[in-house]
Amino acid sequence: MISTPSTAASPTSSFFARFAGRITAWSGTTLAFCLALGLVVVWAATGPMFHYSETWQLVINTGTTIITFLMVFLIQRAQNKDSLVLHLKLNELIAAQKGASNRLINAQDFTEGEINLLHQYFCLLAEKAKLDHDLGRTHSVEEAEENHQEKRRVCSHH
Repeated sequence: MISTPSTAASPTSSFFARFAGRITAWSGTTLAFCLALGLVVVWAATGPMFHYSETWQLVINTGTTIITFLMVFLIQRAQNKDSLVLHLKLNELIAAQKGASNRLINAQDFTEGEINLLHQYFCLLAEKAKLDHDLGRTHSVEEAEENHQEKRRVCSHH
């Protein structure tokens, strides 16, 4: 049996995870946008009342800066989680697919050089697929190389 990491989270961590998820989801709603827009409209409308003073300008600048600063961390946290989940799903598909190259499991941990090398290899694989004139056929890296070599052997014998 495969061991899995402990799923027990501290109550504080669990609370923050739920809180961050809800805030991140809510901040992308139409209601959140309308409230933010309404706040800006109210602030702009009060400009003449405060003679467009530096304090009046400072209120919106400070408020938006604080909100932006906090939202960056919440959004990044959500994006990190989404990215990790996507990688896990892709790893599961690679691991489950017969003929798929297991070398690509956890490819997100590869160096930039390794990623660029794989990208070049898959560009070559795409070029070979174009030469097949069969868009419905897929190959693992190994199968594509074997097929390509076989085609070269067949063509050289004719």
